Amino acid sequence: MTTENSQTTKQIQLWQQLEQTPELFADIESASGSALQRQQQLRELYPADLVRLGLDLHELRQRAGEKLSRADRMWFTRQSLEQTSSEALAEYKANRFQSRLKGIDTIHDLCTGVGADAIALSKIAPVVTYDLDPIMLQLAQWNAEVYERNSQISFQQQDVNGLDVSGKVIHIDPDQRDSQGKRNRRLENIQPPLEVLQRMAQECRAGAIKLSPASNFGGKFPDCETELISWQGECKQAVIWCGELADEGLWRATVLPSGESLVGDPLEAFPEFSEVSNFVYDPDPAVVRAGMINQLSEQLGVARLDDAEEYLTSAERIDSPFLSGFQVIETLTRNETHLRKFLRKLDVGEVEIKCRHLRIDIEKLRKSLPLNGTKAITLIFARVGGKSKVIVCSRLTNRQ
Repeated sequence: MTTENSQTTKQIQLWQQLEQTPELFADIESASGSALQRQQQLRELYPADLVRLGLDLHELRQRAGEKLSRADRMWFTRQSLEQTSSEALAEYKANRFQSRLKGIDTIHDLCTGVGADAIALSKIAPVVTYDLDPIMLQLAQWNAEVYERNSQISFQQQDVNGLDVSGKVIHIDPDQRDSQGKRNRRLENIQPPLEVLQRMAQECRAGAIKLSPASNFGGKFPDCETELISWQGECKQAVIWCGELADEGLWRATVLPSGESLVGDPLEAFPEFSEVSNFVYDPDPAVVRAGMINQLSEQLGVARLDDAEEYLTSAERIDSPFLSGFQVIETLTRNETHLRKFLRKLDVGEVEIKCRHLRIDIEKLRKSLPLNGTKAITLIFARVGGKSKVIVCSRLTNRQ
């Protein structure tokens, strides 16, 4: 047995010991004092390495509550939690499998991690999961039991690079981190390699490849559909839809939890441009990352401020799940002396500063502003017709 295999075996045994010691978590909850004092209390009852692992998992379970409804009983490593799909995103993708595919015998979940996507997919058809890391497979199996889906999911320790996916329905979550845990934005550096993902996209009956929205996926999968998905205003995933799951060549921006989608070809829309009008809008980051600002502008009848900016404007108020809206108070030239003078008149006490492309030290600017009043406003720094402007505005609340 190699040193690496021996270390992995010890780690699995430690995880299994933790799984068989549920009382440790009750003692973690009841421990008091500082972090060091709590550790000392727990180490009087349990081995030190078990306490460290238990405390780490307890912290991760608390953090995971925003993503997963049964997080308090689930199993994660720090890196696997960062990479796992939220319940909402996993179910959204699974619904597409269900609505578009008929006669699914099995879904193959490659690089399964801790199993969130496999759990959602198992509600549609039996799932076979694959992961090279035996620890991930063990955690995924326990998580399937937490969701009572273990009878629908089987687990295989396997390198998927050579897996034949011809005619199969697949979901892939490639590892986009290096050995130090840093995210790789270049698909040329991920595992499975880009060429393997491209082969699988061509050979599968239907598939979804989950990627970081920050990665360089553009142009890498020409016969597929690319979807960017946001959750509560934050772009969370890029999904490459393949085979029967794809609208070939199209791009899609989807905002959750509303489920609204913007679909089209980014090269086929031609927006209007305008000076700042009565309202300005910050598009959802899924729309921005999908490069679909022009489609959104055309569809909603709003104008762009500049071809180098994503901000939009209209004379009449527009409500859309793709937009965060602001009512314009004034548009100023980019002159901080004039800005400070205007804010004093406006009785401003709280300011939100937004900027996409202009270089601004936001915290330095904030400290220089007179914020002694009572009103809350937003400052949007943007190019308008090629010139730098400051749009003073107030954030709109959603109309019921």
